[in-house]
Amino acid sequence: MSRTSTILGTTHLVVDIGVAHPPATTIVERKGLGHPDTLADHLAERLSRAYSRYTVERFGAVLHHNFDKLALLGGASEVRYGTGRMTAPVRVLVNGRAAPMCGSERIPVEEIVEAEVRAFFARRLPEVSDHLDITFNITSNSSPGAVLTGDEVPDRTRWFNPRSIEDLRERRMRLSNDTSLGTGWAPENAFESFVRELVDHFSGESDFTLSHAWCGSDVKLMGYWDGEQADVVLCVPQKSRLVASRAEYVRNTESVLAECHRLASLRLPGAETRFRLNARDVPEKDELYLTYTGSSIESGDEGVVGRGNRVNGLITPLRPMNLEGANGKNPVYHVGKLYNIAARRLAERLHEATDGHAEVHLVSTTGQRLDQPWRVLVRLSSPDAEVDKVQAMVAEAMAEFPALTDELVSDGIVLS
Repeated sequence: MSRTSTILGTTHLVVDIGVAHPPATTIVERKGLGHPDTLADHLAERLSRAYSRYTVERFGAVLHHNFDKLALLGGASEVRYGTGRMTAPVRVLVNGRAAPMCGSERIPVEEIVEAEVRAFFARRLPEVSDHLDITFNITSNSSPGAVLTGDEVPDRTRWFNPRSIEDLRERRMRLSNDTSLGTGWAPENAFESFVRELVDHFSGESDFTLSHAWCGSDVKLMGYWDGEQADVVLCVPQKSRLVASRAEYVRNTESVLAECHRLASLRLPGAETRFRLNARDVPEKDELYLTYTGSSIESGDEGVVGRGNRVNGLITPLRPMNLEGANGKNPVYHVGKLYNIAARRLAERLHEATDGHAEVHLVSTTGQRLDQPWRVLVRLSSPDAEVDKVQAMVAEAMAEFPALTDELVSDGIVLS
């Protein structure tokens, strides 16, 4: 392995060339669209984008906000074969900050949030949409650092109460909001791609779910792969009003398993793949993954932003990753969102350019220019990678943050 260390502006860039390929052994998890943590992630991001679009349309800029501490507290339900009902609402705790005014004009923050919450559940879990209790914990408090020394009002106190968009510091220069990091790698192996596809197949709109309406969306998969064999533990719920009996539930699970093996034969040809479905079921006691809504959010489970899939849609403990919850963060200068997206994109480009494994780690220092991370570490398996070209690709990626913000606000990027 060879290492090159370079200073680019205020950024310390390290490029490692000829690092070992990742081992074949893979542990990977994915949470489906109806999982409470995925619901929290996707709802927080939806609120951020809706607020951003509103302020861009009204004032010409994304005003300060963050919804990345949103949480969902599960309701209660009764489930019977052929029927079911909600008996207590799902609580939506909208935690965060958002500028409520720009100059003298009020921003209808709570109205925007409530409309988006209800529209989100109407589409994602319609059985829950009439059983929501929304609690607003939204402030406009300024960040630490506003020291009062006289009659002057510190600029920092205006971040969430701007007189106009000219009070937004990022209009002049985009600075990192935090000391944090973003991590990306490429390529996925065949098993990681299979896990994403399988979970989406059962939790989203697919030929299977369209023809098997009893299939719920709170799907979760944990998989282990050694390069030749795969073991998969999978949870797929069923909707009670469309399942008339225990025997019908069992037949439906057989359909799910048959579909798993069909897809495995296509995506992992020649590999031995074992599936264990709904491992906690005890059919003879009628203890089954049978739900009214298709999600455990109906019965006490909770969802919190940042506990679900990473920006690449997977949870991969044997791969480089970090604990940042990207969803709901401000798309202009929050490094926990922007650096994770940028690192993933740069890793994919480096993989394509070198035809080898690529890792990218972007580390920020709070208050430093967003486009000049404190540290950048690039690790490449290719022994022939050209350092000057890698440096140019890093510089190109760092110049893309304004465009990245526009993509996020316009729904051009999916955080899965």
